[in-house]
Amino acid sequence: MIAFCRYNDIDHELCGKIVVATNNQEISGINELARRGERNGLRGLKFLNKTELKNREPNVRGLKTLLVPQEGIINYKKVTATLKDLLENLGVKILLNHKVKSLQPQGDQNPILVTDHFESDFDLVVNCSGLFSDRVYSKFTGMNSPVKIIPFRGEYMHLSSQYLGLFNHLIYPVPDPIYPFLGVHFTRLIEGGREVGPNAVLAFKREGYRNTDFSFSDIIESVSYVGLRRFILKNFRYSLGELKSSLYPSAFIANAQKMIPDLRDFMFEKKGTAGVRAQAITEEGSLLNDFKIIKEGNQVHVLNAPSPGATASFAIADYLIENYV
Repeated sequence: MIAFCRYNDIDHELCGKIVVATNNQEISGINELARRGERNGLRGLKFLNKTELKNREPNVRGLKTLLVPQEGIINYKKVTATLKDLLENLGVKILLNHKVKSLQPQGDQNPILVTDHFESDFDLVVNCSGLFSDRVYSKFTGMNSPVKIIPFRGEYMHLSSQYLGLFNHLIYPVPDPIYPFLGVHFTRLIEGGREVGPNAVLAFKREGYRNTDFSFSDIIESVSYVGLRRFILKNFRYSLGELKSSLYPSAFIANAQKMIPDLRDFMFEKKGTAGVRAQAITEEGSLLNDFKIIKEGNQVHVLNAPSPGATASFAIADYLIENYV
């Protein structure tokens, strides 16, 4: 991705990330992160002492901090726009707003892909439809998906312009190995802004980017799924905490104050942003932390693609080609 951005003059910056352990329980987790990073070829990983942390991030507090210098930020809108132009110049057709209806088998012939705008045969179909990957899987195969996609909205708060100097790197908590969610963290934006978040609350629509977005059929599908009910029962305190952080900004800010104690509510703008995570959940109530890829004949279905799916998209494509095509 970095090479692509350099070649195509796309805004990006390797600003580095600092991972912060704020209690003794997280010490083993941050040590494991460093070990994995080294095994995966990351360069320059370093545990910061108190002086080094203060020089880099004077407002951050933690028992142990890990510097990941190869982490960065990117103008991903320009990445997708550039990809679109490059692909279309190669003769690739990009069709937007086409609702997929079915994939009809044709004996020994290539199956017919049917949408609400066209029908065409394909020798290979790859389903990377995110929030709708389980539905597309069922439409294409005629079978129930082995996982259900449950939409979780992650809400962010933006710092006001006078507080943009509160932090310099990306600041992340040590992830909880039980949950695949990112945890409340501090992010630099490529245009210069700063945001804090996200939480993880059940969205009432597959594309429920606002808390007012609602789809009766989507919410019935989610709450009637035995896997979601089992997850909530097994993780009731966690689920309640995430809901509280959505309803009460004070609870949201309290999570962020574990790493930057000087953070206050008046430092934020009123309006924030949100994303929706396509979280795959099994019938047993387990959240999938890793990729779930299934091949059915000439179909390849990416049923779960954890964060960071966007910036890792080229690597994911390479993996699919090497292992499934």
